Amino acid sequence: MPIVRVALLWHQHQPFYKDLVTGEYRLPWVRLHGLKDYYGMVKLLDEFPGVRQTFNLVPSLIWQLQDYVSGEASDPFLKVASKPAADLTPEERKFALAYLFQANTTHLVGRYPRYNELWHRFESVGRNPERAIGMFQTQDLADLQVLSQIAWFDEYFLHEPEVAALVRKGRGYTAADQKLVLEWQKTILAAVIPAHAAAAQDGSIELSTSPYYHPILPLVCDTNQGGVSVPGLPLPANRFRRPEDAKEQLMRGLDLHQQVFGKRPVGVWPSEGSVSEEALAIAAELGVEWMATDEGVLGRTIGVHFERPNEGRLRPEHAAKLYTPYHYRNGKTEMKLAFRDHTLSDLIGFVYSGMPPKDAAAHFIRSIKESAKPLTDKGQDAFVPIILDGENAWEFYPESGREFLRRVYEAMEKDPAIEAVTMSEGMREHKAAPVLDHLVPGSWINANFNVWIGAPEDNKSWDYLYDARSLYERVKGKVDPEKAKLAFEELLIAEGSDWNWWYGPEHHSANDRDFDELYRKHLSNVYQLLGTEVPLYLAQPIAGAMVRPNYAPQTVLISPRVGSGVVRYFDWLGAAVYNADRHTSAMHGKQFLLDAIYAGVGEEYVYGRLDFCEKPTDSIQMVVNLEVTGAKAEEASHLRWRIAAELDGNGLRRWELRNGEVLAASEKPVDGVRVAMTKMFEFQIPLSLLRAEHGTTIQLRFSLWRDGLPVDALPVEGAVQLPVVSEAEMQGDMYNYGVSS
Repeated sequence: MPIVRVALLWHQHQPFYKDLVTGEYRLPWVRLHGLKDYYGMVKLLDEFPGVRQTFNLVPSLIWQLQDYVSGEASDPFLKVASKPAADLTPEERKFALAYLFQANTTHLVGRYPRYNELWHRFESVGRNPERAIGMFQTQDLADLQVLSQIAWFDEYFLHEPEVAALVRKGRGYTAADQKLVLEWQKTILAAVIPAHAAAAQDGSIELSTSPYYHPILPLVCDTNQGGVSVPGLPLPANRFRRPEDAKEQLMRGLDLHQQVFGKRPVGVWPSEGSVSEEALAIAAELGVEWMATDEGVLGRTIGVHFERPNEGRLRPEHAAKLYTPYHYRNGKTEMKLAFRDHTLSDLIGFVYSGMPPKDAAAHFIRSIKESAKPLTDKGQDAFVPIILDGENAWEFYPESGREFLRRVYEAMEKDPAIEAVTMSEGMREHKAAPVLDHLVPGSWINANFNVWIGAPEDNKSWDYLYDARSLYERVKGKVDPEKAKLAFEELLIAEGSDWNWWYGPEHHSANDRDFDELYRKHLSNVYQLLGTEVPLYLAQPIAGAMVRPNYAPQTVLISPRVGSGVVRYFDWLGAAVYNADRHTSAMHGKQFLLDAIYAGVGEEYVYGRLDFCEKPTDSIQMVVNLEVTGAKAEEASHLRWRIAAELDGNGLRRWELRNGEVLAASEKPVDGVRVAMTKMFEFQIPLSLLRAEHGTTIQLRFSLWRDGLPVDALPVEGAVQLPVVSEAEMQGDMYNYGVSS
């Protein structure tokens, strides 16, 4: 019987947040993800002895976890969460309000009623700490301090009696409770590395590594590789070429792994799946046996575009090319290579969080088997690498995705046609590996390096790095050896991929400024340590204006003409507006189709309009969820409505309005109900039909679905709130509604 060998690799990574000169961590994400994700991800496999996987632990993450466990690490978020609430200064109170709500509002904040209550209070004043500070008393802040930490606790530790008692308490936390939370943080963080070591020891996981500070190896070797990957790409003014640094980064990663786990890893996930022939040669020289990257790199190398025209499935001839390990041979360099299935990996990262866990798991297992079917139907085994970030996706799943993962692992154990293997096992068991004699450089994002080079901000950061690295080379022998050593360390940190991840147009977050400042601080430290004046340009931000989600509440009653096909300025003036922020995720690969919502109530109707980034060209389903809350009549206290519309490249094919039963449809029109698709999607529904009386609130959310899977949604979390009130009330503070969670 042919076997589908599924090689799941979880890439565990956080940037290097510590300033080596001041000793302080600028951001808390190593600690918070260390509390929530890393331990439970590997511990879960104790329940499934037949499931084996690969965990890639980035060396700089290991180092930082060890720093927190030792008690040496400190970050401003932890300091504010640890200090007695009564002793917080006004600035610390504002800091707490600005940063202790930085968590998924649905699955982390919303899981704890008191945390959710405090969040809505903060949100009601536009998330402005200056305006909110007078609304939070000392006990409010104490509860915020405790719950903002518990919200990140791993599911396994939430069941510990002491922690469970804190959760049940819910509010009114004391200094003793605060101390207990901090003690449990140390316990959880201290368990992470031993859990991985134990799982590797018993063979349930393979541990692989990455270059030490997570640099893009091909670009550290030579920034001109950006132009090889994308001919004509604008490049930095100065060619950065330091293959010796690339070798140092990888060698250090291998060495630290051996030091911590007692065994040298044979496999490497190169940062962001970034490969080039020079990077492979360096890895082979250091004894690395396998590396992995994305299917796009393979496609460009062998001249194949891995299309999926049949319900997301590869063409049979392409499945045979993707679902096998490869053997790269070029001169003295030999390397086993795995190329991840991009689509299957992204289903976990971006799609399944929007589905019930049972349905998502069943769809995933079915998708794996159907993807490999062209091989198994011929009696051939399939090797299916699935590789993705091991922490970022779980904030978007209930309870960190544990039910989804349990169902997936249980199905894999029970299915005789599937074997969950480590990367090394899968490559060893798959006998006939095709040979590659060359490799096109690229990463797991679009098979190029455009996220990290090419944009003006990216190129500026490379030029700043070039200047600092060149200075070090000129003066390293003329300064104190210890300072020179530390300066070189700062340069290696600055070579990390994470700084340029946030430069350029692709990604933005609430911490853009922090990343920018920390990058420039690392470079400034180089000059300072080498006894040279810090260039003035390092005092100026590299990053341009940041993209933010833009929400404006409804201010006047509206009455747009739905279905006219013309956007008239005054039609939607005063409507609630929600503009998508398409750049906030640390993960890359999400498909964005929805651009903005305009919505509001009028004298008789509720109106909604959805603008697209690009008008859909294929068959897709639009779903509009409307909930009416706060009605005085008990029987109407919580009403749910739904518009389902079928769209294609020609526009609107069919629509229906439901509330348990079909109330209106294309073929069953109801007076006052209109649904239209021109350049945008629009609707109007009588308030009376929704039973939305004065004083109620309509919560509105749009989502797009393809082949039964969610594709995009707006808002991504929560819903736009539309109060059914008079125009005068609408303009008062008490009805300054935002986006619910």
